[in-house]
Amino acid sequence: MSGIRIKKISITRLETDAVVNAANSGLWEGGGVCGYIFREAGAREMTEACNKIGHCDEGNAVITPGFELPAKYVIHAVGPRWSGGANNEPELLYSAYKQALLRAKENNVHSIGFPLISAGIFGYPVEKAWERAVAACNDFIGSNPDYDIEIVFAVLDDTILSIGEKTLRKLR
Repeated sequence: MSGIRIKKISITRLETDAVVNAANSGLWEGGGVCGYIFREAGAREMTEACNKIGHCDEGNAVITPGFELPAKYVIHAVGPRWSGGANNEPELLYSAYKQALLRAKENNVHSIGFPLISAGIFGYPVEKAWERAVAACNDFIGSNPDYDIEIVFAVLDDTILSIGEKTLRKLR
């Protein structure tokens, strides 16, 4: 049965079919979650796989193997940089989650781990980021009633965890 939950854990430790990388459009090893995923997966292998793909637009997602991670796949989702909210940031963030979930379904992924995309170094306000994340995941589950998927948000910060749990209760 499909569902969404939040867990205090490093995304690289999740034992899900796939984990999502909060990627940049060049698919380069970055800072924050992105850098950590590259290093834990094997930076050389991940860089080679991402270089073959080359680019991913904001609001879209691509998939690579998980290499040394417990997850079989890494789905690289490119969220927007926050610049006040008037430059399509909410739509682009929603789309990044939706596209990541579509890549998951295309690859028969039934469990997926997400970070809170764009809320770190891209500066998206945490409350607004959670609202878009939960809305996109709920909509995906509602639009795919015959496809079971377990969605786990991996967070390390207690405040972000608390805000996420509150948002999840509100939007269920």
